[in-house]
Amino acid sequence: MKYTDEVRRDRRPTAQQDEVRRDRRPAAQQDEVRRDRRPPVPPEEMPENLIVGRNPIREAIRAGRPLEKLLVAKGDLSGAAKDIVRMARDAGIVVQEVERARMDSVYPSHQGLLAYTSAAAYSTVEEMLKAAEDAGEPPFLVALDGVTDPHNLGAVIRSAALFGAHGVIIPQRRAAGLSPACEKAAAGALAYAKVARVVNMTRTLEELKEKGVWLAAADAGGEAFSSAKLDGAICLVIGAEGEGISRLVRETCDFVVSIPTTGVIDSLNASVAAGILMCAVHEGRAKS
Repeated sequence: MKYTDEVRRDRRPTAQQDEVRRDRRPAAQQDEVRRDRRPPVPPEEMPENLIVGRNPIREAIRAGRPLEKLLVAKGDLSGAAKDIVRMARDAGIVVQEVERARMDSVYPSHQGLLAYTSAAAYSTVEEMLKAAEDAGEPPFLVALDGVTDPHNLGAVIRSAALFGAHGVIIPQRRAAGLSPACEKAAAGALAYAKVARVVNMTRTLEELKEKGVWLAAADAGGEAFSSAKLDGAICLVIGAEGEGISRLVRETCDFVVSIPTTGVIDSLNASVAAGILMCAVHEGRAKS
């Protein structure tokens, strides 16, 4: 009797038959099989602020644990994953859709969701203003318009604690947050400085103006900071690395101050500029 290839395959061990069937699956399904076969990431190699698994992420949201962001794989999600995404959005957590390949590089068995915890809990602008009131001082705040480097953010937070600012305000999206890298750069200052993350920076600044806080934008072409009136209730507004302050934010500010330079380099690092201006505000408030 002459056997066909199909008959011979049927007589192979079950493991070999499965391998043949997998080879006939569409490429996307074969990729999924390969992902499932990847060994789990050892605990010591996982990012220290990463939460993996739908149940742990769901419980973290329910418990009110501060989450920096929730990564969601692009494509269709199951009902359970959709519920978690809805919970995250309702809790004000940043939800970001990314390619599955990017999530695979972080943790292969991600089930379509990965969450990053914050290094510390966020405060609110209202709590900052209350802290100033309790101290019997006019508010001194720093607003960062799109600073994306966590090391810069950490350095600004450290300077804010050093020079007596009542808090640092950052936007919710397209900006660095309270990550472990930020915490390390702050070198312990997160225990003393308040950080608020707001949905709309322009609206927040307008509300501060209504409360009598002067807005000083740090940008080229403004008045030299040494001759500007940097005291009283004030909020320094520092722009993003390279791009500076956005048009709407700059138009919202009351005046612009600059740091004179030799002109060899056209701009300062955001955290360095913030530190210089915070020192100037600290001195101006001490004299008034």
